[in-house]
Amino acid sequence: MLGLSTLLYIALRRVKAQQAPLLDEVHMKNVAVEHVQSGVAWVRSDGSVGSLNQSMANVLRAVPRELIGKDWYELFTAHDRERLKEAYSQMLLVGKAKVNVRGRRIDGGCAALELLLVAIHDHKMRFVGHHCLVADRSREKALEQQIAELTRKTRLKPARVK
Repeated sequence: MLGLSTLLYIALRRVKAQQAPLLDEVHMKNVAVEHVQSGVAWVRSDGSVGSLNQSMANVLRAVPRELIGKDWYELFTAHDRERLKEAYSQMLLVGKAKVNVRGRRIDGGCAALELLLVAIHDHKMRFVGHHCLVADRSREKALEQQIAELTRKTRLKPARVK
């Protein structure tokens, strides 16, 4: 009996030693996903938001728990709904799709987003949901608008002749 318990104890220590690096790796990946600058949301197969990282919530100026359980289309403006549906259909066929849309912020504003949809399937190839990976392009859009405005103003001013 003592020999059997010693053997089980050694086996348990070896299993724990093998699991420690795996747990560290899972933790590191969770931390990496949580701090992705652009934002990540997990959408269940029923279309409801299952989870999202803090970066995604920051883009939409919301608290993550406020968005969980909502229809994923509600994260974006109604104006972009048709393009979202087309991208979703493409994602289902090809596995991923990219589209430029506007995110609907809680304060009523919009964020210019580059959205990548990635389909997720289980080991039996059943669709279980998709990831929404966003890159916030609001700053770039604002800068483009400023450049266009400055360009327009310089074209309107008459040139001075000396």
